[in-house]
Amino acid sequence: MASDKQAQRETALAIARAALEAVDPAAAVRRHVRRDGHRLVVGGRVYDLDDFERVLVVGAGKASAPMALALAEALGERLSGGWVNVKYGHELAVPGLTIHPAGHPVPDEASVQGTQAIARLLEAAGERDLVLCAISGGGSALMTLPTPGLSLADFQVMTQALLRSGATINDLNALRKHLDQVKGGGLARLAAPSPVHS
Repeated sequence: MASDKQAQRETALAIARAALEAVDPAAAVRRHVRRDGHRLVVGGRVYDLDDFERVLVVGAGKASAPMALALAEALGERLSGGWVNVKYGHELAVPGLTIHPAGHPVPDEASVQGTQAIARLLEAAGERDLVLCAISGGGSALMTLPTPGLSLADFQVMTQALLRSGATINDLNALRKHLDQVKGGGLARLAAPSPVHS
């Protein structure tokens, strides 16, 4: 009887470990990104790193720091720099990248400042720069750059009102997409003509 319970416990722990490994953000990136010499394989796409002067990593989200760490590990010396906004308390040291804490679920001044830094980095990128994006849940609040005419306070009021009303994240993001410079393809437009892979 005792050995049956022990076996069940070990099986349950093995299942839990496998589930945690399957959803680990860094492990997920490692499953889909690898470098073989001058070739970087991202999903099914192959990039010849010799075609690029710089490789930049930008991102935002609660899991974006471990995702960025996995990208930095894969890129090694080819990582040129980058900026990633994370939720307060989710900071992680990533060599070569700025990991910037900001507000979630309601964006704050740090969210805007970090997004401005990302925008400056992308606007300076050219066609010989490859941009890799590490974006996870929470990224829409953490990467906020209101369109001209809207203030951060406007964004905060809207977010708080929608959260109180029971709006879904899809509802929130539908509005944010129209009121933010980096949503709805805005990030790729800022980076153009650089190739962008998310």
